[in-house]
Amino acid sequence: MAHYIVGDLQGCHGALVELLRRIDFSPSRDLLWCAGDLVNRGPDSLATLRLLTSLGSSADSVLGNHDFHLMATYVGLGKAKPQDRIDTLLSAKDGAELIFWLRHRPMLLQNSHHKVVLTHAGIPPCWNIPTAALLATEVEQCLQSERWQNLLAKLYGNKPNPWSRQLKGMSRLRCIINYLTRMRLCQADGTLEFEHKGGILGQLPDGFKAWFDWPHPDWEGMDIVFGHWSTLEQELNRSNIIALDTGCVWGGNLSAVELGSRNRIHIPCLLGGDPLKTS
Repeated sequence: MAHYIVGDLQGCHGALVELLRRIDFSPSRDLLWCAGDLVNRGPDSLATLRLLTSLGSSADSVLGNHDFHLMATYVGLGKAKPQDRIDTLLSAKDGAELIFWLRHRPMLLQNSHHKVVLTHAGIPPCWNIPTAALLATEVEQCLQSERWQNLLAKLYGNKPNPWSRQLKGMSRLRCIINYLTRMRLCQADGTLEFEHKGGILGQLPDGFKAWFDWPHPDWEGMDIVFGHWSTLEQELNRSNIIALDTGCVWGGNLSAVELGSRNRIHIPCLLGGDPLKTS
């Protein structure tokens, strides 16, 4: 059995089909995990979700910020932008089934055999891995309960920031979601910075670093896999940090890693030479 993790799909159905063909993926034999942001901006979010759900237990995904935005938009608690390109998904006959599948996806996945932890955006320095897993479960339990729309109604916002164990209710859950789906830069105490969307080679805001550049005491022997930050390509050179968002929807590549060998697979953008220009 081969176990693959693929980066942000964002509705790039054609690239996903080509990836599965390239790796000779078999649902009876192999396992595919996705790093979140399955939808939005690409040409066919609906077909992307349908393909993933058709793979049954052979495919899973952590949730990304675009996935949360889709769920909120579907129930009228968010507003779709033209560049989201999700109108066909919102009106699809099987839309409710796909949203049900999406909201039952985890926030964090672990493979103890391969010593890998996957979240959409990473793990902040104010949490160790067991804490991140427990806090992820809090969000999952709410999202899979009758309170899920209450959570989505309180989804948007940058506060509270930073994390505190004393946080309660929907503010606590929003803070956890922001760390696991939106984080790029932070301070040592976990205070997030939401404006910077570039890479890490240039000047960063004072007091902020990439989340993986702060000390994490329990990372030894573990690989942290994430998506979300497409502008890290060619900048990240850390053996235990695996960034898989290589900007397929922007005309880059769809990237995956096979966990046994750590070999990378790259599928060029299949958007017909006309990648989206909006950010």
